[in-house]
Amino acid sequence: MARRRYQKGSIRKRGKRNPVWELQWWADYIEADGTIGRRRESIILGSVSEMGVKQARKEAERKLNPVNAGKVIPYSTLTLGEFIDQFYVPLGFPLLKSSTRKRYRSTLDLHLIPGLGKCRLCDVRTVEVQRFILQKFDGGLGWETCHHLRNLLSKIYASAVKWGHFAGVNPALGVELPEKQCVREKRILMPGEAVRLLRLLREPVRTMVLLAILTGLRIGEILALRWQDVDVSGRELHVERAYYRGSMGTPKTKGSKRKVPLPLSVMRALAALPVNGELVFASRKGTPFNDTNLLLRVLKPAGKLAGVPWVSWHTFRRTHATLLQLAGGSAKDAQAQLGHSQITTTLGIYTIPVPSHQREAVEKLSVLVTNGDELGLPMLTEAAQPVLLL
Repeated sequence: MARRRYQKGSIRKRGKRNPVWELQWWADYIEADGTIGRRRESIILGSVSEMGVKQARKEAERKLNPVNAGKVIPYSTLTLGEFIDQFYVPLGFPLLKSSTRKRYRSTLDLHLIPGLGKCRLCDVRTVEVQRFILQKFDGGLGWETCHHLRNLLSKIYASAVKWGHFAGVNPALGVELPEKQCVREKRILMPGEAVRLLRLLREPVRTMVLLAILTGLRIGEILALRWQDVDVSGRELHVERAYYRGSMGTPKTKGSKRKVPLPLSVMRALAALPVNGELVFASRKGTPFNDTNLLLRVLKPAGKLAGVPWVSWHTFRRTHATLLQLAGGSAKDAQAQLGHSQITTTLGIYTIPVPSHQREAVEKLSVLVTNGDELGLPMLTEAAQPVLLL
């Protein structure tokens, strides 16, 4: 943007009964197409009865100092809702996966546009966003949903900056969330529970669950598997696609395109399945199954009979990540299996501590330190306890 000339502004009297000093100057603003425009702005400096023209000029100079110093940021005439409809959706949504677009659209329609859509882009401050998020918490929304609201708003403003529609500081960056409370206990299937569940399931769901537990694939990746993705000679699976709510596309992240080793038990189970088109797991019509229907009509009833009523498709990924490490796999192995971009996701969300394994590890540590004996030390009385110098 070209540097503007120094402005003194123009001062004039307004009103007859109680006249005031009015300052007018040129202010920059961002047009709807992202270009910079100029318009006349005005402000009341004070009453004529309380200040003379010299005082009014000094006050005008003080008001215009930030403008002349280039510290005033051009504002946008677009509201947040207008920017979302005219720019973010048509330009940003095509770059997102189908599942992400659906989630963003739902969040925009249910929360962001009704709450902040009528505000101008330049008028939304961090304090308004903070209040908005806390109101959502008070209204019963969960921590993850409110976290998603803040992140989506931050992405919208980042796009506004990138496309020249906003020149200020992203108001979502300074928003803080209350401490996260775990609402539901994270569970996994122990080996015995997994066996009980598998015995209650019929094909092809049985093999789908076995595949999920032993490979860590997402249900969308399982539903999208083709026979050509199964490398029999190499005993591995090529994860190239994912199916989500009627849409076939690429996996969730770049790291999700991967090769996963297949154990012999899974190879045998896959070999026993009938071939019905190109999909490994296909309905009678040759189309992918609906994961929600399978969960509610098949998995949940079988889970109740097996004593694991909380089972879900996500449980199998968490089970794989945890049991893989108990079996001797590393955290990097689990990350590769699950297709995570960040290892912190694998360790922080998908790996669950197993109490019996913790106790076993502590006992092994004890043997390592004490060499299996009590070090030959006598029991100390409370008065004879050693003092640790830090």
